Amino acid sequence: EERLRIAREVHDVVAHSMVAINVQAGVAAHLLDRDAEQARDALMQIKRTSGEALDDLRSTLGILRDPEQGAPTGPAAGLADLDAVASQLRTSGMDVTVDVDTVAGVPTTVGSAAYRIVQESLTNVLRHANAHAISVVVRADQDMLTIVVADDGTGPVEPSTGSGAGLRGMRERAEALGGTLHAGPAAGGGWRVEATLPLTPVAARS
Repeated sequence: EERLRIAREVHDVVAHSMVAINVQAGVAAHLLDRDAEQARDALMQIKRTSGEALDDLRSTLGILRDPEQGAPTGPAAGLADLDAVASQLRTSGMDVTVDVDTVAGVPTTVGSAAYRIVQESLTNVLRHANAHAISVVVRADQDMLTIVVADDGTGPVEPSTGSGAGLRGMRERAEALGGTLHAGPAAGGGWRVEATLPLTPVAARS
């Protein structure tokens, strides 16, 4: 279980950060001779993204280097950090909207899983979907947190040539909390990911 957890964390950090850096580098190269200021902004975003990824990797890989070291004790990324993830896509020219309306007291484990699910969904859109607009909607009542990420893309979000690790990791995160995750083509076009995460931990309900 610990190996799976670490594998998911490393995949999410590396996949999202490297895809974002790749896109931002392309934007910078394209703008270098046309708009030096925007190119500089893209390069600064690359610096921030790579720095954050390195910090996350150091924290996660430290567990492998020292078997006695427990899980990271620092604050986990959660619902309050979703707009920061979306801003990385906005620098590449995508229209990303984030609408979060939750009840107070969402458990840290649920908020962290929600963050990773949204992060991986946005990474897949960036890599595969050929999208221009993406919406992220998070809602919660007293019992359940619901996440919907939808795009207007024309390509597959998880192509048959890929490993499928992204969707599998998202589904594992949801199921570990007693929730569900469904992903597939949306009725009106594009791709849609919908996850439901119980706000009461599985152990407390069993």
